[in-house]
Amino acid sequence: MILRTRLALPVACYVVLLVSALQTLVVPVVADIRADLGVSTSAASWVVTANLLAAAVFTPMLGRLGDLYGRRPVMLGVLSVVLLGSVLAATTSSLPLLLVGRVAQAASFGLFPLAIGVLREELPPQRLTGAMALVSGMLSIGAGFGLVVTGLLMRHGGNYHELFWLSTALTAVGLAGVWRLPRRAGAATGWLDWAGAVLLGVGLVLLILPLEEGNGWGWGSARVLGSLAAAVVVLAVFVLFERRVTHPLVSPRMLSHRPIVVANAAGLFLGFAMFAVFLAVSALVQTPHAVAGYGFGASVLAASLVYLLPGTAGGVITAPLGGRLVARFGAKPTLVIAAVLAGAGFAMLAVLHSATWEVIVGALVVNTGVTFGYAALPALLIAHVEPAETGIANSVNSIARSVGMSLGTAFVVTMMTRNPIPGPVPLPREAQFVTVFVIGAVLAAIAAAVVGWALPRARPVALTTAEVEADDVLGAAGLEVPVRR
Repeated sequence: MILRTRLALPVACYVVLLVSALQTLVVPVVADIRADLGVSTSAASWVVTANLLAAAVFTPMLGRLGDLYGRRPVMLGVLSVVLLGSVLAATTSSLPLLLVGRVAQAASFGLFPLAIGVLREELPPQRLTGAMALVSGMLSIGAGFGLVVTGLLMRHGGNYHELFWLSTALTAVGLAGVWRLPRRAGAATGWLDWAGAVLLGVGLVLLILPLEEGNGWGWGSARVLGSLAAAVVVLAVFVLFERRVTHPLVSPRMLSHRPIVVANAAGLFLGFAMFAVFLAVSALVQTPHAVAGYGFGASVLAASLVYLLPGTAGGVITAPLGGRLVARFGAKPTLVIAAVLAGAGFAMLAVLHSATWEVIVGALVVNTGVTFGYAALPALLIAHVEPAETGIANSVNSIARSVGMSLGTAFVVTMMTRNPIPGPVPLPREAQFVTVFVIGAVLAAIAAAVVGWALPRARPVALTTAEVEADDVLGAAGLEVPVRR
């Protein structure tokens, strides 16, 4: 049993890395999928969109099921579904079947809240904050890992099916690891609120779909405006419904308690920042300087390895550091630091992007801010919810991050496709990249102000001299600093 408990942290890190890697693996190869299957660009983009929409439906349900029936069996079920979906995607040349495979892979999004629940059950309080920070950092590291692996496998015109075989192997490893976790009973009582799950799923689909398809549909079109209006109505009905049921999917307190609302707003910004910097930097460095007057003409592989990898790989160092910040200063100061760092990185990119080192450093600073923010969010959430609500609280926060990612993607794509430089291959103007980075910096400043104003101040904890010295020894040894309660 002791060995199984010790496996909790490495297994949680691995499955969360798998979540974000599966999300980004296919992003660079949508054009290859379109050419191979002979479909339109909008049809091929559903390989990404269908995965995101299905994740919005699955994540809260899986988080609640983990609370009810235990995290280990639900994680095993999720990974089994992801494994089948990966095999299907690897073996098919049919777009409908590929979409089925991607929908099955979307169940992986539920692994993050389940992994946080496992840590809360298995680890002592003095290790929990650092462990959650490390696991949260895997979200950023995994996203970069997915982009880099795709660049390596496709550098000589490889077959995109290899990516799905890779995801099959990675999922099988995760399945073996989760099998070794301890068996624990569910922390919650009651049943799954199916009606609430349907309402929440429909509302989120209506919200995310126009964000993903707005460029094709037109941002002022009836479909976009109608979907957004319907999302507001359905989500309002969901909130009213949850207030009336005995065992709600999301407790009313979770929808109105200020720290949780702020945590979800911060998650929205962090998701936006992560994808905005990924997409904008990738497009910027691939732009040929001789044609546009800016950029570096980098290949997809160089964009991933040279410009994006330092920021994502740095999460190995910055994620534990974020845990130490949370343990020593609390979630609120860490979130403010995260927003300030992200804003500084965006501001640097807006002003300095003519040299390789400037872009690398700017992206690294933004990613460090995102990683610090991800480190703080689980600690903030579990401090304000009961153990029986750990899964669903982190699920709702995961959805907020996913919506932020959709907003970041939609915003960058919109900016990159309007008023292009005329030519055989339309290219965005430099001013459009500057606008993206300036908006990122402004949103970061707003996020820092909201967190600083809206989150209650944590009560100071008096430390003895011996405790301060012990913290310094642990930090020097690279160990987590205990959380004082």
